[in-house]
Amino acid sequence: MDQDVLKNSQMPITRIFLIRHGATTLTVEDRFAGATDVPLSDEGREQARRLGKRLSELPITAVYASPLGRTMETAGFLAAPHGLDVLKREGLREISHGHWEQLTRQEVEEKFPGESEAWEEDPYTFAPQGGESGLAVTARALPALLEIVRDHEGQSVAVVSHKATIRLLLSSLLGFDPRRYRDNLDQNPAALNVVDFKDLVRARLMLFNDTSHYSEAGLAIPQSSHTSLSKWWSGGLKP
Repeated sequence: MDQDVLKNSQMPITRIFLIRHGATTLTVEDRFAGATDVPLSDEGREQARRLGKRLSELPITAVYASPLGRTMETAGFLAAPHGLDVLKREGLREISHGHWEQLTRQEVEEKFPGESEAWEEDPYTFAPQGGESGLAVTARALPALLEIVRDHEGQSVAVVSHKATIRLLLSSLLGFDPRRYRDNLDQNPAALNVVDFKDLVRARLMLFNDTSHYSEAGLAIPQSSHTSLSKWWSGGLKP
């Protein structure tokens, strides 16, 4: 057998716990807050605490996070049981919505109807004024994630990021059409995803958008999303 093939077949699996931050003070208002540094709500802190407890017995060797407050605070609950510091990575930031930031979806549709329509059609290549496209987010987030994988070969690592950023990463890793990331993938607050890497180009999704830790003391299991996804899901657009 070719020695390179044999070597690759024996490479240890690197496991990434890819996690969305907990609920924030703006989550229930359905506002665009990608670049806005909004804090966790009390509910979000409880979600993060429960997830931290769930992962506390696993051999996590490092915890990384976007530098925004909501991700750093969530990551703190995950790092504490392991005695780890949270390592910031700029590339893991959420998508910036430019001049849409802190507006509701209805307000965006009323003030910027042309931009809103273009974004609903193709959020991967379109960006609102002053904001980022999905492509731009992928271009910074994917190298950041792969660097973490490279630096922690054969280890288990927690990575705390954001809703759009995680969906774009998964679309890229799994070969989904990134133009449909808002239609095809969702991420609830404090959701757990598990991705195993055989190497930097071979990833397998082992767990997706899991929130079973919500039930520890009776938090409701999340309902199906409507307003927070694209209009294709909410009935405003035909497939």
